Amino acid sequence: MREIVMDTETTGFNPEQGDRIVEIGGVELLNHMPTGNTYHVYINPQRSMPLEAFEVHGLGDEFLADKPLFKDVAQGFLDFVGDAKLVIHNASFDMKFLNAELGWLGLPKLPWEQAIDTLEMARKKFPGAPATLDALCRRFGIDNSSRTLHGALLDSEILAEVYLELIGGRQPDFGLSLNVGGGADGAEADDWRPRPRPTPLPGRITEAEATAHATFVEKLGEAAVWKRG
Repeated sequence: MREIVMDTETTGFNPEQGDRIVEIGGVELLNHMPTGNTYHVYINPQRSMPLEAFEVHGLGDEFLADKPLFKDVAQGFLDFVGDAKLVIHNASFDMKFLNAELGWLGLPKLPWEQAIDTLEMARKKFPGAPATLDALCRRFGIDNSSRTLHGALLDSEILAEVYLELIGGRQPDFGLSLNVGGGADGAEADDWRPRPRPTPLPGRITEAEATAHATFVEKLGEAAVWKRG
């Protein structure tokens, strides 16, 4: 199963009002594992960059001036994507822009059912919790310290890790399709049991939070039920 985890950067929010794509990044997965094959391109939007967008991704007019136009990279992008599922955070945004750009060139648009929306997945899995890419990185202990600005390829690489966690980790089919136990006929597969992680996940409670909690407990005195023997 081939999937492309991807992201775009744009000049704004609405292609119908003249906004354009300025960067596309993609990471290829095969059977939920990164292959090392990526796609990345900067694009000249043929318009000025609004300050609000520049502050998000840092891609300015001077940098983009000598980059190819979308029409120059469109077919290469379609060839890379093929019929793979597109894993996108807030898929409606990126699909809207990609299909607008493709439509202006008279090229085939990407079917909406080709997209997998990790934002929707996260909201269903963790209802009421923050579902931004940064929030999910914190939840899963994924290092995104290099993400000072949005970047399509970097965000795709980070999203690939988030996606694999959302579907159950880097081996989502473990214990289901693998013959754990070694029996040729799979008879021993029923004996599989979950095992502890080889490396425990890092704690999510900061030192300051732990100190504040300890102080709070001390103030409760004997009223603290968890201090009773």
